Amino acid sequence: MLLLIVLTNFSAFASESTDDIIDKLNLALKNKQHYVRLKEERILNFKKIKSEDLTKEQEYNYNKTLYTEYQKFNSDSAILYVKKNLKIADELHDKDLADLANLQLVTLYSSSGKYRESEAILKIIDKNKLSKSLLPNYYVSYREFFEHYAANSYSKEYLQQIQKYRDSLLMVLDPKSINYQINKIQHDVYHKKIVSAQKQLMDLLKNTSEDDPQYAMITYLLGSIYEHTHQLELRKKYYALSATADIKNANKDNASLQELALVFYEIEDVDMAYKLTQSAIEDALYCNVQFRTLLMSEVYSIINTVYLEKEAKRKTELQLYLICISLLSVFLIIAVIYVYKQMKKVSRIRGELYETSQKLAELNQDITETNNQLQERNAQLSESNHIKEEYIAHFFSLCSTYINKLENYRIILNKKATAKQFDEIYKMLKSTTLVDTELEELYKNFDIIFLNLYPTFVKDFNALLIKEEQIVLKQGELLNTELRIFALIRLGINDSVKIAAFLRYSLSTIYNYRTRARNKAAVSRNDFEEMVMKIGLITLKM
Repeated sequence: MLLLIVLTNFSAFASESTDDIIDKLNLALKNKQHYVRLKEERILNFKKIKSEDLTKEQEYNYNKTLYTEYQKFNSDSAILYVKKNLKIADELHDKDLADLANLQLVTLYSSSGKYRESEAILKIIDKNKLSKSLLPNYYVSYREFFEHYAANSYSKEYLQQIQKYRDSLLMVLDPKSINYQINKIQHDVYHKKIVSAQKQLMDLLKNTSEDDPQYAMITYLLGSIYEHTHQLELRKKYYALSATADIKNANKDNASLQELALVFYEIEDVDMAYKLTQSAIEDALYCNVQFRTLLMSEVYSIINTVYLEKEAKRKTELQLYLICISLLSVFLIIAVIYVYKQMKKVSRIRGELYETSQKLAELNQDITETNNQLQERNAQLSESNHIKEEYIAHFFSLCSTYINKLENYRIILNKKATAKQFDEIYKMLKSTTLVDTELEELYKNFDIIFLNLYPTFVKDFNALLIKEEQIVLKQGELLNTELRIFALIRLGINDSVKIAAFLRYSLSTIYNYRTRARNKAAVSRNDFEEMVMKIGLITLKM
């Protein structure tokens, strides 16, 4: 499972572009103090363990842990805890513990520029009397002593000493350990075995997560390999990865920022080079790593000079821009004054135009209202004309029909009179069937004519009623009595007496129908009949 996570992380890392990696580095630089606070909080939480409750051996390990935390963070604090361990080792009369503390002190002294003190300690340590488990520490102390001293006084002799102690270190380290592999890679790089070293580093990187303390060293070594092979883009990429890891781990003793600053200097990105150099020097001073400060001093002086020259050039350009802006400002002020005067004129004209437009708007509103009234009158006239046309045509048709029916009725009565069938004549005159049939026919014709004029009347009328009171017609029924009453009202016959006469109902019945309909209205009772009058006004079938 762990291997799968590592391989996934490596795949994601391999697909990352250099620009993305530089963006992450910039973000890490921006949040550098946050990572420092996290480190300080972790140390502070560990310090909450009361050393008074510990045995001397436990206190030694407690101080050793704090030394490890401070080693690459604050060398002065690391020295303090190593000295405490020297005192404990002396009290315990434990030579191995004393030797370990002295070897730790050697590295701390040499990194902070105390070369004499460091060398003096190394001379009093007898390698032959050292515990076998401390031999790796002994060779690391010597190797780092010469690495630190070489920064102060470069000599091929120191490089040879570094390699000599690295070779000795490889003889005592576990070949399976990560320290052995990294030292072996550095050995190969020194002996120009670049391809082999690169392959080993890439294998290591595949199995190392970004949180691993060795991640920064592996990517740093890859960056140095690509520096040897003059692959600038890859060099920048791996130094950036190493620098980002160091910043996130709050490792103040780091070489990646310095090397990356040189890369950006080479590609003439002076701003980024200066930013990285400043950060590297801040870290070195914070940690009191003097050899790193010495290494940075030459680089800093070069980059700082170029940066200051660039800043001076920017300042000159800025002054020129300020002069131009000042001149433009003068012209702008003149233009503003001129525009202000023109705007006052425009404002006055606009005011006059506004008053005129208000008057025009009022006139337009009057015209619109008049047009609306004319349109309404035209619609009413059109409707009235249409109704008249429809009803005149039907009126002549009905009159003709009734004349024919009267003629037929006269002929029948004449025949019966001639045949002296007086009982039959009396029976026919007494019967109301004919009248009822004709009334039914009349109402049916009325319904057909009215719905021809207002096909949506029933639907629109129901829309004016509350849902549960809407009228549902019977099978084959076009209009019922209630609908006929309001159909007559829609046609302009508003008088209940005339409606009662036409429908052959009493006046009170008509009044009750009208009152009941208003009570069922979904709209205002007072507006109900007025809204009935508007049904089909716009959608009148012409």
